[in-house]
Amino acid sequence: MKKLLVTGSSGLIGSEVCLHFAQQGWQIHGLDNNQRAVFFGSQGDTRWNQRRLQSLIPDFTHHEIDIRHRQDILDLINNLQPDAIVHTAAQPSHDLAATIPFDDFDTNAVGTLNLLEATRQFAPSAPFVHMSTNKVYGDAPNQIPMVELPTRWDYGEPSYEQGIPESFTIDQSKHSLFGASKVAADVMVQEYGRYFGLLTCCLRGGCLTGPNHSGVELHGFLSYLTKCNVENRTYKVFGYKGKQVRDNIHSYDVARFIEEFIQAPRSGEVYNLGGGKENTCSILEAFEIVASLTGKKMSYEYIDKNREGDHICYYSDLRKMKQHYPNWSITKPLELIFSEIVAAWSNRLRAIA
Repeated sequence: MKKLLVTGSSGLIGSEVCLHFAQQGWQIHGLDNNQRAVFFGSQGDTRWNQRRLQSLIPDFTHHEIDIRHRQDILDLINNLQPDAIVHTAAQPSHDLAATIPFDDFDTNAVGTLNLLEATRQFAPSAPFVHMSTNKVYGDAPNQIPMVELPTRWDYGEPSYEQGIPESFTIDQSKHSLFGASKVAADVMVQEYGRYFGLLTCCLRGGCLTGPNHSGVELHGFLSYLTKCNVENRTYKVFGYKGKQVRDNIHSYDVARFIEEFIQAPRSGEVYNLGGGKENTCSILEAFEIVASLTGKKMSYEYIDKNREGDHICYYSDLRKMKQHYPNWSITKPLELIFSEIVAAWSNRLRAIA
């Protein structure tokens, strides 16, 4: 039986990957130390998701390891000899990174290096999938001419009609410290592919989402926005008139692409993994969609200052992904994503009532 190691296994993407590959007959090893609760407090706690995996996957093996601890990572991969590695563990907030720069860099950059070097030494034939981020582009997408529409911003340059391609610059822009640490990891993953020949890829995620996301204000836009509506909380909008646009991809479609890559891996590849233009929405548009599902008008506060390095408009050009892996496509449209997240938060609220 093939063995899969998933870091950040209790998170949104990690848990989805665990379940997806378990259904394909893989033996699943999850690495997670609930660092999200340290970063975000009790609302970011993911132990519930760990327990869910342990209940749904009979032979699931949990490893309580911090990816910053180099020797522990070396020993784990040496002993486990995984057939594939999916690295989703990270400090995920660009706001929080500014207050914990060492923790951010040690987790995102050094932790990734620890995993790569352990893979090179002990599992060099294992495909290595790294969950990167669209924040590696910094605020460079904001330099594209924009058009302001009634409820959203969009690209005014025809060459970006399908979104941001992988060839877009990652240089000479403001990234936030989070974006910078993820750039370091992203480039290192590419280099272990190009220099050492490992089977690596970086997935530069847009808004990765789904019903199992523990969304908080500092990370998890769509999940947290929905949570605010369901729980009658006030959502804070930071700048850009609430018209900033994101493309949203369900964690299931992320897992499906990872499966495609592991089946036919390449070395040092990069893919912009998002929902594409079809799955875009602005914050204002998201308010309307959620309200239509819950019957509750969105309560929000507008703050006339955007987050540092934040994108005015970002959506992924999916053409390279589809060219390299033609069997993959988006299967979860935006409306279904919203309805699943609304149902999940509603169920959690009832469970604690």
